[in-house]
Amino acid sequence: MNTMLQMWGISKSFGGVHALTDVHLDVEKGEIHALLGENGAGKSTLMNILTGVVPLDEGHIEFDGKVYTYPTIRQMEDAGIAFVHQELSVINDLTVYENIFLNREIRNKWHVLEKKQMIDQTRELFQRLGVDMDPMTMVSELKTSEKQLLEICRALHANAKLLILDEPTTALSNEEISHLFEILKKMKAEGTSFIFISHKMPEIFAIADRYTVFRNGRFISSGLIRDTDSRRLTSDMIGQEYADKDVYHTRTLGDVVLELKDFTGHGFRDVNLRVQKGEIVAFTGLAGSGASEVLQTMFGVLPIVSGSVEVHGKSISGNISRFMEHRMAMLPSNRKENSVIPDMTIQENFQIAEHTLSRRKPVIHQKKEAAAFERLHTMLRIKSDDPQDPINSLSGGNQQKIFLARWLNTDADILIFDNPTQGVDVGAKAEIYQLILQFAQEGKTVIINTLEIPEIKKVSDRCVVFYDGAVAKIFNHDEITEQSVMMYSTNAVAEARKSEA
Repeated sequence: MNTMLQMWGISKSFGGVHALTDVHLDVEKGEIHALLGENGAGKSTLMNILTGVVPLDEGHIEFDGKVYTYPTIRQMEDAGIAFVHQELSVINDLTVYENIFLNREIRNKWHVLEKKQMIDQTRELFQRLGVDMDPMTMVSELKTSEKQLLEICRALHANAKLLILDEPTTALSNEEISHLFEILKKMKAEGTSFIFISHKMPEIFAIADRYTVFRNGRFISSGLIRDTDSRRLTSDMIGQEYADKDVYHTRTLGDVVLELKDFTGHGFRDVNLRVQKGEIVAFTGLAGSGASEVLQTMFGVLPIVSGSVEVHGKSISGNISRFMEHRMAMLPSNRKENSVIPDMTIQENFQIAEHTLSRRKPVIHQKKEAAAFERLHTMLRIKSDDPQDPINSLSGGNQQKIFLARWLNTDADILIFDNPTQGVDVGAKAEIYQLILQFAQEGKTVIINTLEIPEIKKVSDRCVVFYDGAVAKIFNHDEITEQSVMMYSTNAVAEARKSEA
């Protein structure tokens, strides 16, 4: 194969802390290369060096036959490297085609924008990639998944030879992921190379050709995807033999604390469910099944159409504040859009839910708030230095723990988690599983929504499977298997019964 990228002997320190030590990475032309490692392993630092954002201390970079000792952002963009970040950078106040041509606008000899030509070229690009999007649509009207796809299309339109995709599927449904993978395979066949950063093992084995693993800023392993397995990769990533066993343990459950009666809302209907004190219930289903919408309606994010939600025997309705007053809390999915307040510090992000509850109190007691932060900081083993640092200074896993702490600080006893391990590494996932079980052991009731069936098996007492807005099946812990859950979440059971009849 023809090597597109070689990075060797790369080292980088920040204030005496070694972020990278003598690492190397090579990517072939027309391949999808998975770059793996826990948060803090050095992946982002290496990619920032490659794109000229961060200067390297030692090492060399060769891209497309040219050596770069101290690359700049402009040099690497001109060379054909594009970085599609997890934090989207599209401009909501511009149209789709204006985003595609941002800083590369077509002008005539009088420097007037050639609007029609740019719209036509955008349509041609979308047609070639199989993307269903109107060039004239305002980006603010797009779904998060469509914005993600727009970012990738923009990079491809700039004739990028190497695309770095950082957690590109975080906000995508299964169908959208399949569509994205078809686009990547098509571009790979045309010679485009990809560095694919993801914590989702099934995706890595579905799309990548080769892999490289970093740990603690050092190179650990590299090879062909077909020659390895998820257990070996995970062991390389976390530095210890990974046991793919349940962390689940049984507990004594209490009285019913939450009950849904003929609960109906936007995207679901007629849900009936009773949940006990100290119980962990997992919701699951394919994208669009209604599971996430049930959780959002249970917390006042979406309106109740009919039926009721009862907390400790009392029917609750209204806005989010009403549910919070009844000691409910919700960690939403997609923390980048729904949890992070980027202009606030770690401490401020932690405190904001409690401030909402105590909004009638005129004085903020800084010593009490600092003490509360320190207590939960220690309990959740959050890796951070100064609580006055910006929230974006933390890794994804530690951000997620801050948001857990945010809701625990409200003294909630019913915790709703929508995809709680989305976008965090395997080490942080294991810690979150343990925390969920710890919360239940302490008598809190936990309801999670996740598409990851092994995750359900690790923590839940029961699994509620949704299909097409309705409850298809409820499994007890001992009945949960990947095959059985998928049979009901895809409606394969009904189809099988039809064929038997």
